[in-house]
Amino acid sequence: MIPVILSGGSGSRLWPLSRESYPKQFLPLTSEQSMLCETLQRLDGMAGLSQPIVVCNEQHRFLVAEQLRGMQVTPQAIVLEPEGRNTAPAVAIAALAAQENDKDALILVLPADHVIEDINTFHQSLKVANESAQQGKLVTFGIVPTAPETGYGYIKSNQSYDKSSDVSALAVEQFVEKPDVTTAESYLSSGDYFWNSGMFLFKASCFLAELEQQDAAMLSLCQQAFSGAVRDMDFVRLDNNAFTKIKGNSIDYAVMEKTNKAVVVPLDAGWNDIGSWSALSDVSVSDEQSNVMSGDVLIEDSQNCYIRSEHRLVAALGVQDQVIIETADAVLVASRDKAQEVKRIVERLKLDDRSERLHHRRVFRPWGNYESIDEGERFLVKRIVVSPGASLSLQMHEHRAEHWVVVTGTAKVTRGEEVMELHEDESTYIPVGMRHRLENLTDVPLEIIEVQTGGYLGEDDIIRFDDVYGR
Repeated sequence: MIPVILSGGSGSRLWPLSRESYPKQFLPLTSEQSMLCETLQRLDGMAGLSQPIVVCNEQHRFLVAEQLRGMQVTPQAIVLEPEGRNTAPAVAIAALAAQENDKDALILVLPADHVIEDINTFHQSLKVANESAQQGKLVTFGIVPTAPETGYGYIKSNQSYDKSSDVSALAVEQFVEKPDVTTAESYLSSGDYFWNSGMFLFKASCFLAELEQQDAAMLSLCQQAFSGAVRDMDFVRLDNNAFTKIKGNSIDYAVMEKTNKAVVVPLDAGWNDIGSWSALSDVSVSDEQSNVMSGDVLIEDSQNCYIRSEHRLVAALGVQDQVIIETADAVLVASRDKAQEVKRIVERLKLDDRSERLHHRRVFRPWGNYESIDEGERFLVKRIVVSPGASLSLQMHEHRAEHWVVVTGTAKVTRGEEVMELHEDESTYIPVGMRHRLENLTDVPLEIIEVQTGGYLGEDDIIRFDDVYGR
């Protein structure tokens, strides 16, 4: 059984903490581990598991690689999508990758941003699903509903679920869209509807055969994108020309709603997809007034609030049913009943071409990170941290000069034809148009303060001549 981790989402409903360049699956939202790491960790103890395949956006490749390395997990592959095309193409390409070693490999498809509290029950459901998948069924996991939730799609089985009986796979009768409250209440009372979790288990060969029947054009383009892929370490860079021709579609619409081989395994294990701030609040510890607080938060005479501080003190007095999220460069205040609509704010930021939808003040790169400290009309000050053994690209800028001051560590600096070593409290100057490179050859982080000056200070003013990360 090969875990296939889908890690391509943007998590816009959890803005401003989740951003396009650093979305929620890479954040530690419910524990000290990121959600991606939690997804892999909950498979610990399962027998017969192979190394995972992770499907992610190309811009997140080093985030995925670094977090897997931190877990000491060596993936079979990290498949890089040039653009998002929904789950059906992602799963199809993962299935093709899985078949390279075993034509009948079982693939366990898991989104990277879910919470499952009862790991033992989850493992038991996987064993039940395994039996059906070995018989050629396409298994989905249906979450036993606890409320008339209108934010999820539902799966109708051919019989009611009896919590007192052993879990078994049930034939799928119908997939249904997100209902209104009255309809959701009827689903809950009937006992034969489940929340659609987006988790699956099946033979790669069976899924690909079904996809060929339902959408042969999609499968053909997926095969072209995979066969034309370039291998770069653990990364599989799909053929851009073929992949971008694929018409995006979900695995439900493309296959599961049309096949006669779909079965659903009930899962009652404390599942949550953390699709909003309210959902995150539901899986967090609250006080006697139903408030959830994270970080430096002071609260008085307030009820049913989720308040999270990342950098500064947040004080709240006399508020109810609010979501308040503070980050270094943005603050969100929203009514809890509007938590599902935070995406509207992100869409406004996109229309206004604001960087707050894309990046935090601290931006992560494969070599480390940088954080903007101050800026004015013709200057920008950054704190740059270069990881041990890492190196920035050999580059130059057409519009800005840079001043570097080493704060901690030792820097190897290429400055035109000159190569030098800078220690703490030493500095150098990089004129406009000069080739330069910053390297950390030591085993401790290197920290510098960079002052940029010039008429244009955008991140796109970089001409790269050599880069170990293939950018």
